[in-house]
Amino acid sequence: MLTRQIVKEFTEAADRKVPMAHVRNIGIMAHIDAGKTTLSERILFYTGKTYKIGEVHDGAATMDFMVQEQERGITIQSAATCCMWDNHRINLIDTPGHVDFTAEVERSLRVLDGAVGVFCAVGGVQPQSETVWRQARKYNVPVIAFVNKMDRTGADFDNVVENIRDRLGTTPIPLVLPIGKEETFSGLIDVLTGEKLTFDEKDRGITILREPVPAEHQERLKKAQQHMFECLAENDEDIMAKFLNEEKPSIEEFRAAIRRTTLAAAIVPVFCGTAFKNKGVQCLLDGVIAYLPSPVDIWEIKGMDVKTEEPLLRHVGDMEPFSALAFKLVSDPYVGKLTYLRIYSGSAKRGLTILNPRTGKRERIGRLVRMHANHREDIEGVHSGDIAAAIGLSEVTTGDTLCDDEHPILLESVHFPDPVISMFVEPETVGDRDKLLYALLQLAQEDPTFRVRTDNETGQTIIAGMGELHLDIIRDRLVREFKVNCTVGAPEVAYRETFTKACDANTKYVKQTGGHGQYAHVIIHVQPGERGSGVTITNKVVGGRIPKEYHKAIDAGLRDAIEKGIIAGYPVVDVAIEVVDGSYHDVDSSEMAFKICASMALKDASKKGRVILLEPIMKVEVTTPDAHMGDVIGDISSRRGRVAELESKSNLTRILAHVPLSQLFGYVTALRSLTRGRASSTAEPAHFEPVPESIGAEILKKNEKKASAA
Repeated sequence: MLTRQIVKEFTEAADRKVPMAHVRNIGIMAHIDAGKTTLSERILFYTGKTYKIGEVHDGAATMDFMVQEQERGITIQSAATCCMWDNHRINLIDTPGHVDFTAEVERSLRVLDGAVGVFCAVGGVQPQSETVWRQARKYNVPVIAFVNKMDRTGADFDNVVENIRDRLGTTPIPLVLPIGKEETFSGLIDVLTGEKLTFDEKDRGITILREPVPAEHQERLKKAQQHMFECLAENDEDIMAKFLNEEKPSIEEFRAAIRRTTLAAAIVPVFCGTAFKNKGVQCLLDGVIAYLPSPVDIWEIKGMDVKTEEPLLRHVGDMEPFSALAFKLVSDPYVGKLTYLRIYSGSAKRGLTILNPRTGKRERIGRLVRMHANHREDIEGVHSGDIAAAIGLSEVTTGDTLCDDEHPILLESVHFPDPVISMFVEPETVGDRDKLLYALLQLAQEDPTFRVRTDNETGQTIIAGMGELHLDIIRDRLVREFKVNCTVGAPEVAYRETFTKACDANTKYVKQTGGHGQYAHVIIHVQPGERGSGVTITNKVVGGRIPKEYHKAIDAGLRDAIEKGIIAGYPVVDVAIEVVDGSYHDVDSSEMAFKICASMALKDASKKGRVILLEPIMKVEVTTPDAHMGDVIGDISSRRGRVAELESKSNLTRILAHVPLSQLFGYVTALRSLTRGRASSTAEPAHFEPVPESIGAEILKKNEKKASAA
């Protein structure tokens, strides 16, 4: 049962223009093509930030400013802006919907206070909808829902609400009801006030006509109000007391209860409309102000003491010690590196020197700017709860904490998934080599899911990312933004290696060359871990058998072997390694000797522990007409896929399957051919599974040939 929130006391600076309680830091999140960017454009229009609506299909959307976004009609990078509504400042971040750019959603949700989940009225809760929902819950971000595209053929508001309840495991409460659907969608019913709302098409929906609900909709309204009353009574003490006493709360009491339960993630208020046809967006904006949190509601900022690693709490407030999180880096051709910051406590002005606890170094803020997509507005300072960008921070990376030198704190960073696909890239000329390396370094700083490495055997530069589209965008940016002429290889799957049984290794490294030699002796125990458990290294050496000054070298040697792989050059995952014993020599032992010995020990252990290859498995969802269902399922089976779920509705079948990533290259084209362009599909990483022995043997042979050729 929820209780009333405690009134919090906080400090505000005299130069603050908008009270902290009137700030909303929100994100727009959804499955691809649900209408996030179109909704963002309407928000900017209705709040007066822009005077012209930019359409995604015209390549003119304000928030999709990259050339690649305008050409493809999708969002690739999260874009930030700020606008005013009802005397409240809304800091808005429009996030991508494609799974290849899920890191953009992850780092945005890490710093946001609330989010708007957009759902297509036809598609309902789709795969990426579930992914972003999990990300929001991971960071305890309250969400309100907006069912978009109510004018589309096949739109079904009630079905989407049921989807939210069943697939997302939450309690949706419709606060508006649609009047009509598809081509007959004409307006909304406000469940709280009991009014009919229609939007004047002559001024793009700016004028809203409010009138009593017609008699034919009275029954729907009463059911929706009763449903709201019952759901709130289950989750809020004040409403429960009214419910038991058979008293009807006032509209303001209902609104206060909806806010409390939304902030506690007990319910999800649901709005609807059609952003493209300019209906329902203002109601959503009212909902953002009424029900999503301000920085004051977040209140407790959890961190860690830099020295002791003990939990540390800080509170919002302009007079508190400064703390902020760098959640995004962007290379700007005019000003250099832009570091996007979420200010959690304190204030900062241009020229302020701050501490980066990760590096232990101090940095000076050169300029502060407020971003509007790719446009910058210089500002004098930032306060608690703000989102802005700093210019002049040279050694900051995504996820770094920036704080007051005298009151250091380490905030929770942002965690990103590992890449699942890779390809080699080479400069066409010697002159392009330095340009290529510089460009790849800049891109890797911007995007934490983009990795660059050099293959030790072939000498090739390998780039890795989250999918084919991700790497295609990277290649395109190399050519267009950085003017690098390069060739790229075919995409390759990023396999992993793991141990299948426990084993030990007793390894000595002895080298005598005259004078001082090299001596190290390490005994390790390797234990397979659960899938997804990662790698843990524990040093259990006691009694000074190996001096402590060599422990870091042993750890480094093991991690080096883990990264380089054992049987095929792929990273080792899901193992627990214990360093149990060893010995050293007073004269011949060194850090280098123990590093080499530890690396050799893991390879020795692999001979007993049976190392196998793991391949990434993708969760694939296909929506196809019933007539093509058999062909689609047959094709999935031929790709070593397993169908997990089938759902039929309105002559369409939704197929959920798990398919190896290696079998999905070119799948979209094949699916179009198979269904005459009538089916659509999405794929996202699910987990890793062992590679079949016959296929694993082929991969090993291929890698051996590549190594011998090099």
